[in-house]
Amino acid sequence: MSTMTMLGTYPAEINLDRRRLAMTIDALIECAEACTACADACLSESSVAELTKCVRTNLDCADICGTTARVLSRHTGYDANISRSLLEACAMACKSCGDECGAHANVHEHCRVCAEVCRACERACRDLLATMG
Repeated sequence: MSTMTMLGTYPAEINLDRRRLAMTIDALIECAEACTACADACLSESSVAELTKCVRTNLDCADICGTTARVLSRHTGYDANISRSLLEACAMACKSCGDECGAHANVHEHCRVCAEVCRACERACRDLLATMG
């Protein structure tokens, strides 16, 4: 089952482009998973003390992305202000996490991958925000 398939079953009007919304939800879920995995990988590194901020940033980003994906998946009684606020917070968390992981990317492959996923998710959030007016 794809996100787009599920959104296509929603019987009422959705005030957002369903395809762009589905792509954003998918990016949020992917980012939450990547950040969770990266935090866990950081904890397995011998230099874990140097990665404390990275772990914290990863976990914050994962939580914010997961929450944003769940809220964007609900449309009954939709409140655009909440969605906008979450997308803005998520874009900021993704930027912070992408920057932090990017700082370790030359040493830790999991940080390089996570930084890329975070940057893609940040773009998806900002793109959806731009369509919300």
